[in-house]
Amino acid sequence: MSNQRFLAPALLALLLISGVSLVIGPVALNPANLFEFSSADAAVFWQLRLPRVALAALCGALLALTGAATQTLFRNPLADPSLIGVSAGAALATVSFVVLGAGVLASTPLMAAVGLPLASFTGGVLATLLVLRMASRYRGISMTALLLIGLAINAIAGAVIGGLKYVADERALRDASFWLMGRFTDANWWQVGLLAVVLLVTLVMLQQSAEKLNLWLLGAEQAQLLGVDINATRWLLILCASVGVGVVVAFAGLIGFVGLMVPHLVRIWSGPDNRRLLPQSALVGAVLMVLADALSRYLISPSELPVGILTALAGGPFFLLIIHLRYTETGHA
Repeated sequence: MSNQRFLAPALLALLLISGVSLVIGPVALNPANLFEFSSADAAVFWQLRLPRVALAALCGALLALTGAATQTLFRNPLADPSLIGVSAGAALATVSFVVLGAGVLASTPLMAAVGLPLASFTGGVLATLLVLRMASRYRGISMTALLLIGLAINAIAGAVIGGLKYVADERALRDASFWLMGRFTDANWWQVGLLAVVLLVTLVMLQQSAEKLNLWLLGAEQAQLLGVDINATRWLLILCASVGVGVVVAFAGLIGFVGLMVPHLVRIWSGPDNRRLLPQSALVGAVLMVLADALSRYLISPSELPVGILTALAGGPFFLLIIHLRYTETGHA
């Protein structure tokens, strides 16, 4: 399906689901008061619900876009951005900051607002750089080494996180646990603005290289013969995936399976051409995440589920279905 034919129904779905999401909540809003900015209804709408929906859409778009980039990097539709260590590094840095730096976190409003996201983003980028540094020792950057080292970093980070949670006090344990399950409860407009810039830059960089990425899918040697700078292409994909996921994890916590599910679904109707796959994945990711956030607030209202639980409940069976279908078609996963 071409981008032009896809754009209208995708945007319509996003607007409809966003509209429904904006009215879900423990407080019923009077539409007549939304533009009376001194009213409580306007404060709830403009300062809480609208930035939350916008943040959810941007996070979903970035996760799906970086998922498509990671699957192109590994030439495998079952790949996920977490394979390069960014999610594990961000999680470890955040839990360390919450458990070991609780006093710093609560010291000033500024530190409470930026300390956690900054720690998360820094941890994600450092973990990715560590994976790349170790992988580069094996004949450049071997995809196999990158995958295996990323998995090892994930395992080590998971073990350290478990130890930190074991020694954490009750408040730190609660804060870390909620963050690890993903949430949009702290959404604000500066987060929305930063994510919008990161999404736009990432999409433009990848879309401008879409034809090279299509050649990359043929294999590194074949792509090089066709004039593709394979090192530059590899670094582009890794940079976009690590920065995109790092920013999302910094503001929303760990939200799994979106980067796996969405590009796989988009390939069903649009094929593997990155000129269509990348922008359409971003749009579908935005729709899916806004829907998941709306459901997380509706299902057990007035409480809410962490959005990462819902994406995992959908993504786990989806992943098993993909493996089953691939085995049925090819005889191997």
